[in-house]
Amino acid sequence: MSESTASLVDKCLIATPAIKDPIFASSLIYMCEHSEQGSMGLVVNRETSQVLGDIFKQLDIRCDDEEILDQPVYIGGPVQLEQGFVLHSGGAGGWQNSVEIASGIHLTSSLDILQAIADGHGPDDYLVILGFSGWASGQLESELQQNSWLTSASSADLLFHERPEDKWQVAFDSLGFDINSLSPVSGNA
Repeated sequence: MSESTASLVDKCLIATPAIKDPIFASSLIYMCEHSEQGSMGLVVNRETSQVLGDIFKQLDIRCDDEEILDQPVYIGGPVQLEQGFVLHSGGAGGWQNSVEIASGIHLTSSLDILQAIADGHGPDDYLVILGFSGWASGQLESELQQNSWLTSASSADLLFHERPEDKWQVAFDSLGFDINSLSPVSGNA
């Protein structure tokens, strides 16, 4: 990424119809890292068939709150599906392996946050996500030039309060144009 290229951290990637891969078609990806070394993001609108109770059972975490147990688990992308993340609002909470992505948005990858959620002491807003989406150096920039992705602002409301099936459309609508006006190919003048 050149210095003139703006960072995509804390932005969303909106999959365009040019993306045919079923993993990414109609995906909304929240960007957590974007540098010359590569990029990393999390799909935030694809639920798995698992719920949080399934994850707690696998990890021997006790929770008696049915509302917490029934929370959906998301698939963040095809890379390291065994790796879990909690994308959440609020402060770092003293959890291990927690980084601030943007003001008020954190990413934590340690078991202590899952225990806090199970105990009712976790963050107010969170998504439990398995796996991530990754790009090698220059790969994402190439995909952007090919019109595979559009970029939009993110917000806590979009990430945590919209229904998963509505997130892509809400992000796209924030851009203010018709999806049908997109060219499936890019050109250089």
